[in-house]
Formats: sequence, C-alpha cells, structure tokens
Amino acid sequence: MSEESDLEKTEPASPRRLEKAREEGNVARSRELSTLILLGSAVGGLWLTAASLGSSMQAALRQGLQFERAIAFDTSRMLASIGAMLLEALVAVLPLLGVMTVAALVGPLLLGGWLFSTQSLAPNFGKLDPLAGIGRMFSAQSLAELTKALAKSALIGGVAYLVIMGDLEQVMALMAQPASAALPQMVALVAHHCALITAALLLVALIDVPWQLWSHYRKLRMSREDLRQEHKESEGDPHIKAQIRRQQQQMARRRMMAEVPKADIVVTNPTHFAVALKYLDGDMRAPRVVAKGVDRVALRIRELAKEHGVALLEAPPLTRALYKNTKLGDEIPAGLYTAVAEVLAWVYRLKRWQSEGGEAPRTPTDLPVPQDLEYDAAKAA
Repeated sequence: MSEESDLEKTEPASPRRLEKAREEGNVARSRELSTLILLGSAVGGLWLTAASLGSSMQAALRQGLQFERAIAFDTSRMLASIGAMLLEALVAVLPLLGVMTVAALVGPLLLGGWLFSTQSLAPNFGKLDPLAGIGRMFSAQSLAELTKALAKSALIGGVAYLVIMGDLEQVMALMAQPASAALPQMVALVAHHCALITAALLLVALIDVPWQLWSHYRKLRMSREDLRQEHKESEGDPHIKAQIRRQQQQMARRRMMAEVPKADIVVTNPTHFAVALKYLDGDMRAPRVVAKGVDRVALRIRELAKEHGVALLEAPPLTRALYKNTKLGDEIPAGLYTAVAEVLAWVYRLKRWQSEGGEAPRTPTDLPVPQDLEYDAAKAA
C-alpha cells in the first residue's frame, strides 16, 4: 500500500506543502556539510594560531612540570597554580573556539537555514512502533545511508592513513627534539594532516548535499489528489478568503490615501462623505476621483487633506453625487462638469489669493447637480 501511494505521488511539492513542512521542522539538512564547515574552520584557525598555540602549550607544559616544595604542602597555592595553568590554556584556545562557534552557527544557513520549530519537539508515539522501526531499518533510505557511511569511512580512513604514513618520519623525529621545537612542529603537522583529511570530506559533502536535497523534495512529493484537496482547502476556506479580502482592501485603501495629498480639492458632505478630485490640464480629459469614502474613511481623507494643505469645500449634493456615480480612478460624469469646473476655478483663485493677497474669493454655493445624478439615501440604505 505504501509503495502504491509513493507511485501515485508524482507531482512536486506545492509552496504551501513546503511551508508546512518547514513549520514542522522538516527541512533538507546535510550533516556532512556541517561537519565540513566545522572541521574546515577548526583547521583554518589551527593553522593561523599554530605558532602562538604551540608557545602557549610549551609554557603551560613547562609550568606544569615545575615542582616547588612549598606548593606541595600548601593546598591553596596548588589550586591557584592549577587555575592559572587552566586559564592560560583557555586563553590560548579561545580564538580557535570562537572561530568554531561562528562556523557552527553559520553552517545551517547554507542548507535549510536556521529553524526553530516547537512541533518537532512534540512526542510522536508512532515512532515507537517496533514493526515500523524494523521496516525503516531495511528501507532503501537506510541502505543508502549505510552505503554512504561505509564509503565515507573508507575514503577518510584511507586518506588519513596515506597522510600519516607520508609524514611518519617527521612524526617520529619529534621525539628526538626538545619540547620548545617539537611542540610548534607538532601543531603544524596536526593542522596539515587535518587539512588533507578535510579536503577528502569536501568530496563527501559535494555528493551528500545534492542527495539530501533530492531525497527531501522526493519525500514531500504530492499526488494529484493531494493538490486538488489543497487547492480546495485554500480556496474554499472562508477564513482564508476573508483574510485575503481584508489584505486586498487594506492595500487598496493605503494606495488611495497616498493619492489624497496630490489632490486639488476634497469636497465633503461635510461629515459622512468625502471625495478627492485631481485635474491635470493636458493629461486628463476631465477631473478624476482619486479618493472617496464614508464615515471613518471620509474623516481620514479630510485629516490628510488638512495635513497637506489640500483645499476643503463643503458641497453636500455634489459630494454625494460624486460618491454615488464614480469609482476610484474614474472621470467625473459629464453632468457634473459645470459644478466641478466652478469648484476648481475657486481652488485656483484661492491659491492665488493665498500667495498674492487681495480680496478673498467667494466660496461657491448652490452647485448644479442633475436630478438623475443625485444621491438617494433611502435607496442606498
């Protein structure tokens, strides 16, 4: 049954399936890549600090081999001496430990990224099933992991043997040298051997990373029925639909509010309705509605207009007619040309009066609104 279900899963995982798997802590990981980065950083740090680390080890060894009769009979001095030696050793290896810590944190970013999932910590009693465990032991995945482990051990073991045997004479020669010369050489030899062994691990990582990616996406494959069910759930869920509508409305409202400071005039009801108009001579055949709203939205439009110095005009019949007969971005109806032209002329005279002074322009009243364009509050309700 399991094989049949696997054969049916021929479709790549959907973005929602991948996101859900990540939330559950299921991402592609390569232990070989993490090990390579950690060992590589350790080898690089060891190589760079070989001289100072060797000198520190030599000093610690010299201090540890010194014997003073007074220290032997004084416990406090003995503990202080040991503490000083440990502190000196810690300071010596601290740069190396810092490099390795950074590598351990950066390693997961290269494949899968950092992931904090509480779902992976939840108990799963299905994993305690002995029959399922035996099945996993003899599965193709386990066979592949066993083959990979044996090949990796053989490769790294073979490289380590060849490297050490190639430098065997230098290793043996260290015993005939004084400690002051032997310790720095020993550290350099260890770094050199580790670098060659790590280079062998690079080959393992280059094979393991594509394998882990392929295996991960293969496990997450879906059948066509799974895709249809997911599409049905995502499109048919009323909560998701409502959330999408809210997001769309919020985005549209933000775009609309961004146009208010660019408007020429905002006509109001004065409190329940607000409509912002803009006209660019030569670019528009007629003024356009760039923002409109009722109640709270109308209040916000008026506030933005005041903040940005956009003229406000109380014209209830005209405002209601514009709100009823236009959509955002529409040109005003031809029946309102005369009324809006009179409003825009007042705006231009108002701007000139504000800049040059003189007699204040008369606020337009009794703006003509055709009966067929009037707003019927009873029908709207």
